[in-house]
Amino acid sequence: MIELENVSKVFGTGEGQVHAISDVSLSIDKGEIFGIIGFSGAGKSTLVRCINLLEVPTRGKVTVDSKELTALSAKELRTARKGIGMIFQHFNLMPSRTVFGNVAFPLKGSSLSREEKEKKVRELLRLVDIEDKENAYPNQLSGGQKQRVAIARALANDPKVLLCDEATSALDPQTTKAILQLLKKVNKQLGITVVVITHEMAVIKEICGRVAVMERGKVVEEGEVFSIFANPKEPVTRDFIRTTSNLQKIEGLLAEDSPVTRLKPGEMIVRLSYVEKNVSEPLISTVSRTFDIDLNIIFSDIEIVQDAPIGGTVAIMSGEREQITLAMNYLAEKNVGVEVIKDAGYTT
Repeated sequence: MIELENVSKVFGTGEGQVHAISDVSLSIDKGEIFGIIGFSGAGKSTLVRCINLLEVPTRGKVTVDSKELTALSAKELRTARKGIGMIFQHFNLMPSRTVFGNVAFPLKGSSLSREEKEKKVRELLRLVDIEDKENAYPNQLSGGQKQRVAIARALANDPKVLLCDEATSALDPQTTKAILQLLKKVNKQLGITVVVITHEMAVIKEICGRVAVMERGKVVEEGEVFSIFANPKEPVTRDFIRTTSNLQKIEGLLAEDSPVTRLKPGEMIVRLSYVEKNVSEPLISTVSRTFDIDLNIIFSDIEIVQDAPIGGTVAIMSGEREQITLAMNYLAEKNVGVEVIKDAGYTT
């Protein structure tokens, strides 16, 4: 559905040049929800604006729905853009128009009759669950309601692609979750390809199937969301995961010499992490019973991503060293990552 081939974007000239995007190639499939994540300044918002040519690439090709946008005339591009909806962090609603008027605006000049336009607008308002606000103005709406209106407006021309540029960044966590669920509904019900630009890993985990991680204008890592979370290859990806996981707090406790981390002889602190989708057994209790060891859980952070558990546990293992070794081997066989963080040594 979307193909980016060696796309680069340079702003400025001479010594003042800024390479916002450098040689990015991506392939996004029809009907998927694809995430692009990066810290501030990574180039992700510039990249998404290159998909609909709001920013014209300095080099490279952009193809959407089998049309090479970078080869179209201005008139052809305007027509092609109708198939690409976009929503923004700050909603970009017209304050002088009602909710109904905002959603109806993209239909101006279309071949639909007045009755057909009204019917379509109300269907879209019903889809995003805000039909009771059709006569309200944007300043009378909450942030979540404004974003619902923006989504309805973006869908007015029956696009095949919906671009979401930090669409939940201005919203509280509860509203963010509701908007993400709405995007999933739109994706499933209408079959629209959704591209999500964000700096929040929680957003990626919630709705995306695949993700590209950006740093300094380049895609440094790409793959299934579960695989990226379970086995991050790049430092920037690991940094993102640290921002969302309690399992990293153990390093801080160790640095502080917290009483929680002071071990007795024979004990060790381990971090257990799920690295495969097929982990489903109650492994902590199984290991404790089978190998006659104790696991005192310090932190646990487990979520369901792509219908599989991801995350893990930080725990103190204690018992006979031979049994602990057997337990760790067993966990590894069950596709659980085992990392020894601190070891107090053998029992006497």
